[in-house]
Amino acid sequence: GEAAFYGPKLDIQAKNVYGKEDTMITIQLDMFLADRFDMTYIDANGEKKRPYIIHRTSMGCYERTLAWLIEKYAGKFPTWLCPEQVRILPISEKYSDYAKMVEKELLDNGVLVTVDNRAEKIGYKIREARLDRVPYMLVVGQKEAEEGLVSVRSRYLGDEGQKKVSDFVDAICKEIRTKEIRKIEVTEE
Repeated sequence: GEAAFYGPKLDIQAKNVYGKEDTMITIQLDMFLADRFDMTYIDANGEKKRPYIIHRTSMGCYERTLAWLIEKYAGKFPTWLCPEQVRILPISEKYSDYAKMVEKELLDNGVLVTVDNRAEKIGYKIREARLDRVPYMLVVGQKEAEEGLVSVRSRYLGDEGQKKVSDFVDAICKEIRTKEIRKIEVTEE
């Protein structure tokens, strides 16, 4: 193989869960690649010059960055980083329309949300959402539908009680916007 010939190089390191440093970001000056590809530019005096090439990675390779994040958070990403931030769990099929209305409100505010409309018991749906590491579960039934509420269960505090839909939307949007990282995790039930 060929050796790499670079000028100054800057690496940003981050420690993984084992305490080993991994390179996350690299910026380096390549003073030879322009010769190899016969690259030139015209300077202010009209003369041909060889450019210096800057190589950079904003966060290393994507695979390494994702692996680092998965390892760091053990799959329990902060809410703002989760691919599914909220899962709505209707108690039965007759509350699916209300669940869809809550879903629309969250989607309209940029929250990543799904509805679990399967004909399963609510305990099973909650357990699956926890195993999938979804930060928030919103249980909806008759009382919630009649009063415009959601019963909030979080990965962080467990049962957080009932909230108005608008209050929950405001709270989760703030958590996502500020990139809050909640440290408390309830144990598996």
